[in-house]
Parts: sequence; structure tokens; C-alpha cells
Amino acid sequence: MFFFIGGIQPKVKTLDETPRLCPACGLAQARLKRIDHYLSLFFIPLFPVKKGDPLLMCDRCGYAAPPEEAVQRPPYPQAPLKPATFRCPSCDKVLEPTFAYCPYCGRKV
Repeated sequence: MFFFIGGIQPKVKTLDETPRLCPACGLAQARLKRIDHYLSLFFIPLFPVKKGDPLLMCDRCGYAAPPEEAVQRPPYPQAPLKPATFRCPSCDKVLEPTFAYCPYCGRKV
């Protein structure tokens, strides 16, 4: 009796070791890589079946995109805007926006 234990498995190959800025997190942790598919026998890759396209992959956040697309994105997400300070109209103390009454003077906001 003969059993064939094998299949096609992906293998990540690093094309360039130079770290680049990641468009998602903004750190210099992205490298140019390619995902190739190999025919494997007993989980040992034997020979390549299909070559993948180059990708810019970040080791830190896991971001992956073609290098041309990565250049067009902003270097990192924009920081959220700080909400305007919310003040009590009678005592002028800074309050949280969820307050219905001022804890300092007791008036309705």
C-alpha cells in the first residue's frame, strides 16, 4: 500500500533585507518579500510551483501590499482630533461631555 502525504504549501522569501517605512504603522519594519508556492512531500518543500508577486510586508503590524500601492498611502494613520473642551456655562469649570449636571455648582448643563 502506498500513501502520498504532500501538497502545495506557501513559503515567504525575503527579497530585500533593507527595512522600509510601513505605510500602516509608520515604523521601519517593512521588508520586500514574495510568497512562493512549493510542492512538498512529507512537509518538506521540494520545488517551486508558482512564484508570487513582490509585496511590502511589515514584521510588526502584518501589513502587506504591493510596493506601488504602499507608496500612495499615507505613512501612518492620522491621529484623532481632540474634542473641544466642554465647560459649565455658570461656573466655567471643565466637564466631560457626557455630564448632564455640573458636579461643581449643581446646575443643569
